[in-house]
Amino acid sequence: MLANTIVYGFVNSVILMLVALGFNLTFGISGVANFAYGALYILGALLCWIFFNSLGLPYFLAVILAVALTAAAGALMYRFILLRIRGMPLSEVIATFGIGLAILELLKYLGFIGFEYSLPVFIDTSIEFGQVIIDMQRVFIVGIGIAMAGFLWFFTHHTRTGLRFRGIAQDERTALSLGINSDRVAMLSVSFGAAYAAIAAIVILPLGTINVEQGYSILINALAVCIVGGLGSTGGVVAASFLIGYAQTFTVTYLESHWVMLVPLIAILAILVVKPSGLFGVQKELEERI
Repeated sequence: MLANTIVYGFVNSVILMLVALGFNLTFGISGVANFAYGALYILGALLCWIFFNSLGLPYFLAVILAVALTAAAGALMYRFILLRIRGMPLSEVIATFGIGLAILELLKYLGFIGFEYSLPVFIDTSIEFGQVIIDMQRVFIVGIGIAMAGFLWFFTHHTRTGLRFRGIAQDERTALSLGINSDRVAMLSVSFGAAYAAIAAIVILPLGTINVEQGYSILINALAVCIVGGLGSTGGVVAASFLIGYAQTFTVTYLESHWVMLVPLIAILAILVVKPSGLFGVQKELEERI
């Protein structure tokens, strides 16, 4: 049982990391806490399902189109709504939460409810890892999670756009003086975050079905990981993903499955009491010193 817990806890941790990377990217660059993130996650998965099942497109093409359209939705959300209220955190939260709620309710209105909406697995087989049997889809998720985290690091350190991202994140005023368009970079960060949400959904949801209500739990998990790790810190996201991921797995194994939803909430409360800036965050260091 312990071996199963360790292996599946690792997979669950990578899933949480995948879910949180896009949310953290958007906040780290633009400062926008995108509360429509869970809705964009579900939207990406359903777009892929529509392109593949309803329109009969090849699955690879359906994935590309779904990710591209979700990224476009994120960019449009920033361009026409967030741009006008940027710098007003409460307004940003209310606006993004309202957009997310509207997306999810629209999907329900269009009839996307039930258990018939599911995505095909990428690799339909299992392997034996020591004494643990694990399906290749979960192995694939681990590979994609590591690849996406690695790509994000490479992109932000070795590309011109990525360096602009880092410049805005570190000191927006100085970046503006050097000719970097902060609004354009912020729009790209929201778009990239939406694309990451869609990729995570398309990779993870073949393990189950596409449930519109899951958008809310995805948002809570992403928030928990980012708050515990430190908003804007990629290293913190990785560390927090493993802390919460293993906590959830041990809860399912040794307690009851219905307690799992409490784990991220308890983690948020605990870190806010002990270290409000998160494990690797610097957002509230001044307040903590005072």
